[in-house]
Amino acid sequence: MGAVTVTDATWADEVLGADVPVLVDFWAPWCAPCRQVAPIVEELAVQFKDRVKVAKLNTDENQATTAAYGIISIPTINIYRGGELVRSIVGGRPRQVLAKELEDVLTG
Repeated sequence: MGAVTVTDATWADEVLGADVPVLVDFWAPWCAPCRQVAPIVEELAVQFKDRVKVAKLNTDENQATTAAYGIISIPTINIYRGGELVRSIVGGRPRQVLAKELEDVLTG
């Protein structure tokens, strides 16, 4: 299963209420670095499919959640566990870096 799309309306159920850690890619269609990160996020969704939920939130269409979490630069990758933000990565990163961040959250 690939990344799921979350919105302001589904945020609480899909992210905060998830029973596994959730990686959220905050992105927008006009953002070139976001387009570069998108395939990496999809790869992580496959690699970690049994241990992590991977989600994408379009910041242009979901401004309430974007503002609530103080997202001012995209792409921003946030990792939530038990409804709490545990890691935030701002800007594009290589796949290996994002995979290590996820592993650290899962094992830490």
